Amino acid sequence: MKKILCLAAALMAVLLVFTACGSSEQEVVNVYNWGENIDETIFKDFEKQTGIKVNYKVYETNEQLYAVLKQGGVSYDVIVPSDYMISRMIAEDMLEKIDYSNVPNLSKIDPNYLYREFDPEQEYSVPYTWGVVGIVYNTTMVEDPEESWGLLFDDKYSGQILQFDNSRDAMATALFYLGYDVNTTDKAELDEAYQLLVQQKPILQGYVMDQMFDKMEGGEAAVGVYYAGDCLTMIDNNPDLAYFVPEEGSNFFVDAMCIPKGAANKKNAELFINFMCETDICLRNMDVTGYATPSAEAYAELDEETRENDILFPSEEVLSNCQTYVNLPADTLELYNDYWTKLKS
Repeated sequence: MKKILCLAAALMAVLLVFTACGSSEQEVVNVYNWGENIDETIFKDFEKQTGIKVNYKVYETNEQLYAVLKQGGVSYDVIVPSDYMISRMIAEDMLEKIDYSNVPNLSKIDPNYLYREFDPEQEYSVPYTWGVVGIVYNTTMVEDPEESWGLLFDDKYSGQILQFDNSRDAMATALFYLGYDVNTTDKAELDEAYQLLVQQKPILQGYVMDQMFDKMEGGEAAVGVYYAGDCLTMIDNNPDLAYFVPEEGSNFFVDAMCIPKGAANKKNAELFINFMCETDICLRNMDVTGYATPSAEAYAELDEETRENDILFPSEEVLSNCQTYVNLPADTLELYNDYWTKLKS
């Protein structure tokens, strides 16, 4: 009898060990975001609050994000596409509808950023940041420039100009300069914009994305084009830099948090999205990234100096002269791909 009891006790001990091991497996959320686009110190706060560990990776362009998801084989739970890419992903059934009962902090988002054209029923996204595209330049190399897209195409600065390394933004710089609708599907207009980029190529130092930071902050280039929040960060790190939004108009964008189709940890994703909308987290994130928050509560807590920063919060006059990218028809997207392949070859 003693042997039987000892054997039973031993089996129970083994069972408890395996049970303990199973229960100690940590919950995770896999986040895929733009480079330089979050305060990574908040991950520890999220884990402490929820017990969920954040696995974090970055991409440089919407197009890179799209390609990774299309290829499959890599599982992410939270992604942060821009408006036009969200629209495309919705059309291609690439996103999960969000259970907003797990995201009560959506109520803190300014209604102006909800139910927008890229997610008209507000089913698939939660606004994360917003801003405009502008030109950053080194005042020791460029003196009193005309506030025009023309600065990117001026051979006076040959070898000192940095252009976007993605097709949508690069084509937009040419379309704005030519005075065309940034969402045009007219092939003649698109051909003209492409030819302008072909003419620009020999005077470029290069096509870049996050390499922009090192090059502009280090005085390695005279002129670049990038997103306002990142330009603000560059200026903070190098006071010789200055910024403007071109007079011909520019791109106004909203980046939003979404959940890819088939995400393995959907509820964890919703909890993370909700956490990112907490007022103190929005403020910390904005302080590190330089991007404007869509949180009405966070905005209300900003000091007057921050609210009057015209890079972070452009004037109504500037915003009224901006356009938002929309998802383009399949044949136009194919044309963009053809242009880009030829331009980069």
